[in-house]
Amino acid sequence: MIFYSSVESLFDTKLKTEYMLELRPSCENCNKLLPPESNNARICSYECTFCGDCVDHILKGVCPNCGGDFVIRPIRPAKCLIIDPASKTVIYKPLRS
Repeated sequence: MIFYSSVESLFDTKLKTEYMLELRPSCENCNKLLPPESNNARICSYECTFCGDCVDHILKGVCPNCGGDFVIRPIRPAKCLIIDPASKTVIYKPLRS
């Protein structure tokens, strides 16, 4: 396990970008925007990304892709987004009713 004393020391390592969450930009079901600072983003262990409304009311807490559960996606501090920006890749796969 690696511990960092500051964000700057984290930036000094070459391992940093290999293990960063993608921070996908939108809900895979409704395409609602979920910017990096959103506290409404939910992810499963594979980083499938959905908004809280879809997770609670449509998905009922179960990822349709892997069957796992969801957690609130962590917020990456703005100063860290400079080095490790959020993904711009949209994954949009609305569920059929």
